[in-house]
Amino acid sequence: MSLAGKKIILGVTGSIAAYKSAILVRLLVKAGAEVKVIMTSSAEDFITPLTLSVLSKNPVISQLQNDTGIWNNHVDLGLWADLMIIAPASANTMAKMANGQCDNMLLATYLSAKCPVLFAPAMDLDMWKHPSTKRNLALLASYGNHLIPVENGELASGLSGDGRMAEPETIADQVRAFLK
Repeated sequence: MSLAGKKIILGVTGSIAAYKSAILVRLLVKAGAEVKVIMTSSAEDFITPLTLSVLSKNPVISQLQNDTGIWNNHVDLGLWADLMIIAPASANTMAKMANGQCDNMLLATYLSAKCPVLFAPAMDLDMWKHPSTKRNLALLASYGNHLIPVENGELASGLSGDGRMAEPETIADQVRAFLK
């Protein structure tokens, strides 16, 4: 299914899985979507804004104001999008989303979004199994957010198990199905 004409915000958080966001952007753009990327500052430790800007054909937003001091309007972004995807969604960002905390551009946009929100968690096995993570998942679902399930496999820690972010192709397929 084509995503022509669809406007998608991709939120990228601080996780080793952030490298997969480049592939996801490419898949969404190739399917015809207009993609705007919002990164947390910790995401920039894992992938550069330049990479995501080139692939999305849009400037990457990471701060509440740009380099010239002009405000990046999170409310306008929240109204612009047909869909918001947060991939990877770190345990930290999920906790902030679940509790309404707003200390960065991604969270401000999430709290302002009028569109559906999909999120693809990425974290180590023990973090994924922790009771607070399970509580945050339940809270996020109760707010109407849509979970893209984690996968089982090799994790950055060297362990193997649940917590691996879904592959970009899986996420793109879920986006197509959701927007169908």
